Amino acid sequence: MSATLEALSTGGQVGAVLPLLTAVVQRPAWSAKYKKVVAVVAALLAGVIAVAADGGWGQFQNGHLTTATLLGVLVASQTSYDLVWKPSKLAPWVEALTTKKTPQQAE
Repeated sequence: MSATLEALSTGGQVGAVLPLLTAVVQRPAWSAKYKKVVAVVAALLAGVIAVAADGGWGQFQNGHLTTATLLGVLVASQTSYDLVWKPSKLAPWVEALTTKKTPQQAE
């Protein structure tokens, strides 16, 4: 497999599960715009971690592969959220589950 396909594959794998991890920190009360910003930042951070884990810090010397991995994570995370995690209600459930309840909500 070519290096570019490996980079895209790594990005796709990380991005496919990232929405569930992002849902842990997101809150149901946040605006859609704010949630999107958090999701994009999380995807970029996860992409950097994926690049470092896949090829070490020296991997960043190859901009083409780094970009492919970052874009793979971003595209896969947004697509999997829209097509799988949001319709299944799993990501919103995780958001609600990990949100602290105020004393008024607990009653």
